[in-house]
Amino acid sequence: MALFKLYLMIKVAVISYLNSLPFVYGLKQSNLFQEISLSIEYPSKIAERVIDNTADIALVPVVVLNQLKNYEIISDYCIGAESSVDSVCLYSFVPVDKIDTIYLDYQSRTSVELLKLLLKDYWKLNPKLNILDSDEDFKIKGRSAALVIGDRSFVLKGKYPYVYDLAEIWNKMTKLPFVFACWISTRKLPNRIIFEFNEALKNGVANISQAIQSEALQDNQINYEDYLNKKISYTYDDMKKRAMKMFLERINSKFI
Repeated sequence: MALFKLYLMIKVAVISYLNSLPFVYGLKQSNLFQEISLSIEYPSKIAERVIDNTADIALVPVVVLNQLKNYEIISDYCIGAESSVDSVCLYSFVPVDKIDTIYLDYQSRTSVELLKLLLKDYWKLNPKLNILDSDEDFKIKGRSAALVIGDRSFVLKGKYPYVYDLAEIWNKMTKLPFVFACWISTRKLPNRIIFEFNEALKNGVANISQAIQSEALQDNQINYEDYLNKKISYTYDDMKKRAMKMFLERINSKFI
């Protein structure tokens, strides 16, 4: 019976960054938590799971949508930003027009595609692009810069004279917000599940302070309340839908 129950559990994949904390908190507080198997992984791993069809519901990097044939956006919540986001940035010792090489975060797909788009359409630049293969050396020196995303970006704050927030630059270029990840399902789910899932997300977003307290977060370098309440925008509204559609239409859908 236990094995049968495990087989029927809904496989939910969530991004392993601080910005998804309200979602995880809401799910853990809900009755639905007894019916799901929750995995928490960095964005490019989530993308692989969705493409391999090993997740039923996923907070998926939006660039993956260009690779999928069958999916449904199931929530009015997302990981987005109205302007600056603070955790998806290009770090450099020199101005962007002096950069000759950019090292790209291996944990990212959407942010990498966003950077490529901004380089082409906003800055009109064509530096060499290389993938970082670890977190230990971001290779930021001389005219080499790095795109770093997620929680690891917080430790770089104040260390480099030039920091380009990609969501802020996108906003300058388009006058629109940006969507980094949205909730999708890869198979048809009962309406009850979808309803309870969204109620759990709603509860988490409405209780960010409690979510922070639940994890006893104490890194003095991070203003958790400011980041989650002011930098991350969780509502998947009409402006974000428009922005996401524009982004997906403009990028090259091939992953690095």
